[in-house]
Amino acid sequence: MDVALLHTPALSDHQELSFEQLSEAYQRLLEENAALELRLVKSEERRRAFMHILSDLNMVNRKLNDQRKAMIHILADYEHDRSRLAKQTERLHNSRRALMHILQDAHQSNLRLENSRKAMIHIMSDLKETSEEVQRRELELREKQEQLVQAGKLATLGELTTGVAHELNNPLNNIGLFVGNAIDLIELGMADTDPERILQELHSTMQQVRKATEIISHLRTFGRAASVSREPVMITEVIENSISLMQEQLRLRQIEINIQFPPSEVVVIGNAIQLEQVFINLLTNARDALSDVPRKMITITCTLNEQWVDITISDTGPGIAEGLEQRIFDPFFTTKDVGAGTGLGLSITYGIIKEHQGTILVENHPGAGATFLIQLPLHINEMSGE
Repeated sequence: MDVALLHTPALSDHQELSFEQLSEAYQRLLEENAALELRLVKSEERRRAFMHILSDLNMVNRKLNDQRKAMIHILADYEHDRSRLAKQTERLHNSRRALMHILQDAHQSNLRLENSRKAMIHIMSDLKETSEEVQRRELELREKQEQLVQAGKLATLGELTTGVAHELNNPLNNIGLFVGNAIDLIELGMADTDPERILQELHSTMQQVRKATEIISHLRTFGRAASVSREPVMITEVIENSISLMQEQLRLRQIEINIQFPPSEVVVIGNAIQLEQVFINLLTNARDALSDVPRKMITITCTLNEQWVDITISDTGPGIAEGLEQRIFDPFFTTKDVGAGTGLGLSITYGIIKEHQGTILVENHPGAGATFLIQLPLHINEMSGE
């Protein structure tokens, strides 16, 4: 009886609630449940993506470990060959001394020389095989580096997709508007009375089509695997193309771009796609660094020297944490949160600049941003023209 009396007030409290209040409470529970389910799905997607990344990293580590073991074997073979060569040298020395007594031991000296010749043939054959193996390993290493560069480029391309989609939305909306106007004019019977206006709408449509085509073509060019060819490249055009791909993302984050280019042409020998990837990586890092600062500005300057062009990319972010300046170019090193960065961007950037016979340095200003300085050799025609 005491237990029944204790629970009676609780039941009466629930009975006092109106049906509308219960409905509202039930609806809130449904909304909260839907939000929790959505967060659960997103968390699961991030977990799967992280597992894929870990799987790829493990595979790369295994391949690198296999290559390291192979190099150890190659070095061991080389040491063995070197030891054999030393022994053969000693044999040749013995043969030289034996020649001093050729009248006494001619037959024995001939046998030793024959054995030495055979040994030298084997040594030369082993050295040739070792050289071919080293060349093959170098080729494999270069292929892996190119695959790593392409992987970093595709990761960057994935980040650019959202901004490019927004940028494509404007010409597509304009196309729909102009075509709709032309259809309305034709339905109103103005095809014969006012054909110029319809043509104007169609010409405007074609302009928007060309604009959308140019955006897509630029994105496809950046996404394809870059060849190893080198040719004269206008570095200012490369930087402008990189900014155009990042323009929508920078605009949405209210980041201002300040460009300072010289009036004359700046030409270097290089690969335009690879250089474009360099500046997109640096712009992406600057964009992320400006996420939580009140003044958001990226400054890009280009200065000509006698044989070099100096390019600086500065931001007004918080700068790099003290002590990390020497590590930011290391592969897979990142200061971003887990899942927010691969740690490949600056490493790939460093490799591309080195392949172009250039240098890249970072100047850190804690609390006032970071500055990346790139030096590239000018094209010989550009230098002679100056």
